[in-house]
Amino acid sequence: MENKASPPPGYSAFEGTRLLASGPLETVALAIKRASQNGTGPFLVFDDSTGRVVDLDLRGSEVEVVSRLIPATSKGPGRPKLGVVAREVTLLPQHWDWLNSQPGGASVTLRKLVHEARQSGAEKDGTRAARDAAYRFVHAMAGDLPGFEESSRALFAGDRQRFEELMERWPADVRGYALRLAFDSAA
Repeated sequence: MENKASPPPGYSAFEGTRLLASGPLETVALAIKRASQNGTGPFLVFDDSTGRVVDLDLRGSEVEVVSRLIPATSKGPGRPKLGVVAREVTLLPQHWDWLNSQPGGASVTLRKLVHEARQSGAEKDGTRAARDAAYRFVHAMAGDLPGFEESSRALFAGDRQRFEELMERWPADVRGYALRLAFDSAA
């Protein structure tokens, strides 16, 4: 079984339509903090894996800003060192009977089933997630730009050439980031 470490989460900050910084959240947050001291803006931060806008609390010193970005460790149920999280699953009695009769029991069998499903649909899931991320980004940054509706159709049709053509009049950094989200991260 192959164990690939997932890349560290990346973020990208835009000052208006200009890409200000990309990288770890700490790097991006500090770039915005420094740029905002010059009275510039507005700033938007995007999670590179989802295209969602990320809100940052930039109050205080740089050390205070970075300390707020570090998630608190949870001491909840499960096996936190292994990343195991306890959740409720609702199944019919015959499903529980079958799961409990499997070697290793219900938990082991469910983990195996999820792993197999993730592997068999990984490419399709990755492509869908990349397109969804790109759409979230273009909706936030280019929703009022010419060609937005048509470019969205091209994006979901997987037509990279048409997507690029329709974004031709958009700011270069917005175009580049949208393409990166839509097509470069799906691989």
